[in-house]
Amino acid sequence: MKVILTQRVKKIGDVGDVVRVADGYARNYLIPRGLAVEATAANLKEAEKAKERQAQKEAREEAEARELAARLKERVIVLEGKAGEGGRLFGSITGQDIAQAIEAELGTKVDKRKVELKEPLKALGDYKVPVRLYKDYVVEVAVQVVEGEK
Repeated sequence: MKVILTQRVKKIGDVGDVVRVADGYARNYLIPRGLAVEATAANLKEAEKAKERQAQKEAREEAEARELAARLKERVIVLEGKAGEGGRLFGSITGQDIAQAIEAELGTKVDKRKVELKEPLKALGDYKVPVRLYKDYVVEVAVQVVEGEK
């Protein structure tokens, strides 16, 4: 039986894929759980329209990510932290702190999970922090940690 997947199904396919599966698998598992619909002419047309909408949405999100990346590349995000001798911070600068600083400076919300900081920043100085803005699009953000009250 041919079905159109409405959700990603492991080892079968992604959303919008038209796949051939066993009749019993489709009737007893995929369709009742809302993972797929039968591949009728009307459903195929609707799936095609949904794919077009998804492609437009992805193109728009990618354009927004590129625009944000251009704005981030030309800026240095400055964060303040209280430091002791040798420039070591009392505490640390985390991905959440960097995301909040980007939002405060640019007015664009960045999810803290998109800031790919391997470990928190624990010293004063200049850093290049990778931020994943869109699927495979990562931009290096210049972060400067300076002495101040945190």
